[in-house]
Amino acid sequence: MGASLVQADLHGVDLDGADVRGVDLSGADLSGANLSGADLSGVHLSGADLQKANLGGADLHGADLHGADLSGACLAQACLREANLSEADLSEADLVQADLGGANLMGAELERADLYMTDLPGANLHGANLMTATLVHTNLEGADLTACSVYGISAWNVRLEGAIQSNLVITLPHESPIQVDHLDVAQFIYLLLNNQKIRSVIDTISSKVVLILGRFKPERKVVLDAIRDELRKRDYLPVLFDFEKPASKDLTGTICTLANLARFIIADLTDPSCVPHELATVVPGTVVPVQAIILEGQQEYAMFPDLMTRYHWVLEPVQYKSQELLIGQLSERVIAPAEAKAKELECK
Repeated sequence: MGASLVQADLHGVDLDGADVRGVDLSGADLSGANLSGADLSGVHLSGADLQKANLGGADLHGADLHGADLSGACLAQACLREANLSEADLSEADLVQADLGGANLMGAELERADLYMTDLPGANLHGANLMTATLVHTNLEGADLTACSVYGISAWNVRLEGAIQSNLVITLPHESPIQVDHLDVAQFIYLLLNNQKIRSVIDTISSKVVLILGRFKPERKVVLDAIRDELRKRDYLPVLFDFEKPASKDLTGTICTLANLARFIIADLTDPSCVPHELATVVPGTVVPVQAIILEGQQEYAMFPDLMTRYHWVLEPVQYKSQELLIGQLSERVIAPAEAKAKELECK
């Protein structure tokens, strides 16, 4: 069309499904306008007032929206690929399932914006304000998030492969800025810094968790319960993995994570099944004492002595004749050596 409607007053206008390609609407008042499903590809809307406008499903491919006011606007399922939204105000905007691939959102205001299932691959969000925005199933692969403000965001299942995540600001504007380099840990770091209870929980976990690994047949299940109960009496937090079937890859990863949080590990080598695999995975990368136990008359699996030789935090197995004797000597023969090794590792 090529027409110019600069500074036009189109407040509340109904252009549902209209073809407005190439029109110059820079600075126009389109607040409250209905532009749903309209073809606005390549349109010039820099500095335009689009507050609370309905742009749901509109085609804004390559549109110039630099400095535009889109606060409270509906852009659900809109195409904004390669659009220029630098310095635009998108606060409280509905961007659910919108396509912003390769869009320029440098310095944009996205506070309280809804980015549920929004596609932003390769988008430039350098310096954007994402405070209290909702990012659930959001695609940010290859996006530039450098220096974004992310205080109060709700980030769940965000795709961040190849994204630049440096200098993310997790504090409020009036606070001394604290920056982190990963969106997926920003919320956690803020909680650690500002919540004494959270810090207390983390400190408790790191000093009290005992990871118990083993496979216990039904007739020996009482051994498992007895060890767990005895650890509780001693103010530990036992975390148990009873391998009734081979561990999946995901479960192995979970065990590795918990091992890094544990004070020490108790591994029952009696009739081992999955335990050898788990120990071979956990021990090399986790400097946490491993105290093995084994029923008297049985031999530890063939590779276990190699673990003891290579990793000094793997302790000599404790043999036990019965559940009663094991529990009676648990403090002296199992807990004490593991604690001593844990304290030794702390000093290094």
